[in-house]
Amino acid sequence: MINRPLLLTYFYLLMYVLLSSGVILYNKWVLSPKYFNFPLPITLTMIHMGFSGLVAFFLVRVFKVVAPVKMTFEIYATCVIPISAFFASSLWFGNTAYLHISVAFIQMLKALMPVATFIMAVLCGTDKPRCDVFSNMLLVSVGVVVSSYGEIHFNVVGTLYQVTGIFAEALRLVLTQVLLQKKGLTLNPITSLYYIAPCSFVFLSVPWLLLEKPAMEVSQIQFNFWIFFSNALCALALNFSIFLVIGRTGAVTIRVAGVLKDWILIALSTVIFPESIITRLNIIGYAIALCGVVMYNYIKVKDVRATASQLPIDAIPERISKDWKLEKKSSDIYVPNNGGGLSSDMNVDEETPLTQSSRLSHVGRSSIGSHGA
Repeated sequence: MINRPLLLTYFYLLMYVLLSSGVILYNKWVLSPKYFNFPLPITLTMIHMGFSGLVAFFLVRVFKVVAPVKMTFEIYATCVIPISAFFASSLWFGNTAYLHISVAFIQMLKALMPVATFIMAVLCGTDKPRCDVFSNMLLVSVGVVVSSYGEIHFNVVGTLYQVTGIFAEALRLVLTQVLLQKKGLTLNPITSLYYIAPCSFVFLSVPWLLLEKPAMEVSQIQFNFWIFFSNALCALALNFSIFLVIGRTGAVTIRVAGVLKDWILIALSTVIFPESIITRLNIIGYAIALCGVVMYNYIKVKDVRATASQLPIDAIPERISKDWKLEKKSSDIYVPNNGGGLSSDMNVDEETPLTQSSRLSHVGRSSIGSHGA
């Protein structure tokens, strides 16, 4: 007898893995001078933001698929605007990195996401220095250094762009926890797009006016409507797949799917983009970093469960309780191992409009971050 709910869950996970990988590869193809040759990452990101914000507006205000949260001017000014600023920065720097380094190497650098998030969390006072976490961060850092040393086409500029984007995304994650959650707000992927995408579009317009608009006026840039429409549609579909995955699985399952996606993406990038060469040191370094990420995620999941089990069930908000139960159920049934590559401090796809970050950023732990940190 076929277990339809389980089959549907695996289908949603498959869609997430395929769409997440597809959006990253599609963005690389569009931006790369060797292929479609649209070397304007800010413009591409603004297209994503504008399209996603428009669709989110219709879903929230016209079709009323989801209800908007109670948003005051104070919350918008003190929470949404700073979060949008760092989100726009992470997208800008992350997409610009595609002009200089390969998809495979970018995915390896993204293993630094837990390190960046932990550093930002400690600096902002939402987490405390711990020896076990520090040792994992050190392991991840060593792995990334080894992987970078083994990169044949190492580019300092591209690496700096990617690492800067990672730290900007990490700060956004911490600000989301500090600002929004203290206000008692929980944004799903659709409402996140509704509030944050338009604001991010405005922030991106500033560097666009200074850096890319003059270049578009003096150079012949090809613009294919169907290419950009399909690219933005894929990015939006990724957000919807995340919305569906969150509702049917837990944090551990999504982390495992993230690890699978990263390995598939690294392998596919070498096939689709032949200039992307993976060396033995790349693989060894990434494997070392991944071990640190897996151990870190295991510690975080254990902390969340320990904290949640000590709280009376009526003291946990309904959404938090649901998320924790879903996480427990999914990890018990579908996932034999605790660990993976995605978390609130996980590898965030900067190419997507908002996940989220986590790249699925803050999936699983976002609602109980203040309890589980």
